[in-house]
Amino acid sequence: MILLNYIVMCLIFGTTFLAIKVGIDAGASPFFSAGIRFFLAGFILFLWMVWKKKASLSLLFTKEMFLTGLGLTFGVFASLYWAEQYLSSGIAAILSATAPLLILLLQTFLSRQKLSGSAWVGCLVGLAGVVILLLPGLTIDFNKYWLLGCLVVLFGQIFYSGGAVYSRHVIQRFQHTSPIALNAAQMMHGGFLLLLLSLFTEQAHIASMFTPTAIFSLVYLIFVGSMMGHTIFYWLVAKTNPVFPSTWLYISPLISLCLGAVLYHEPLTILSLVGGITIIVGIVLVNLENLKKLVNKKAGVLPSISNQR
Repeated sequence: MILLNYIVMCLIFGTTFLAIKVGIDAGASPFFSAGIRFFLAGFILFLWMVWKKKASLSLLFTKEMFLTGLGLTFGVFASLYWAEQYLSSGIAAILSATAPLLILLLQTFLSRQKLSGSAWVGCLVGLAGVVILLLPGLTIDFNKYWLLGCLVVLFGQIFYSGGAVYSRHVIQRFQHTSPIALNAAQMMHGGFLLLLLSLFTEQAHIASMFTPTAIFSLVYLIFVGSMMGHTIFYWLVAKTNPVFPSTWLYISPLISLCLGAVLYHEPLTILSLVGGITIIVGIVLVNLENLKKLVNKKAGVLPSISNQR
């Protein structure tokens, strides 16, 4: 059951970038559709957790939930949704995979600890992958909006890294609260901020949100991408450890790159594929110590798998 859920989670996270692209191409306003997605997903999940008496309404009025939503939802997805107007879903997914590199650098800066040799190599390899990925757009067919979109996605990962580091403090602060409830609350805050951004920066075309394609994209992202995907993630954390579920970052971006090319006929160059794989290799090197611990605990994970069958 654990392996099945892990595969499903990787597939879900690998398809969300394409679902975002499909919705935007159908005419959905980026910030408005992102805000609706996360506010409704968070609202439904939070009501469910309150009904199960695993969360209280007071959680919504804490500064921790606001700040986490600002980083993990608002900053990341405002950037991603805007950028996917000009980028393929696969390129956006690969660039989003750079988040662990920024998290490592931020943690190192805050703790003033030295990076291990493998982590330094991983950062350099990941940076090289980004350069390789951007190379076609810089040299072959220069497009300023394509380049700007790439930079905006990378900028969004700064928000994500800050939110991820801060969320560890939040989990300790609310250690008796379900992580699913915490995630739901921050999604509501992030979704509300996205709706505010939409109100002041774009003309939301409500009619375009009701086309069959846009509705399918939004419903899929709410129920499958935001609710089902994250619920499976936290279930896997509870059943195994925090490292194992996070390895989706090594798999889902490449799934997204391939799905975009096969299902949506997005351009896929050799350099894009090489750059994507190079970034993933860099992330693996950055997390080499954690992966070694995961391998050492493999004997402890396997009994859990057999028990779930």
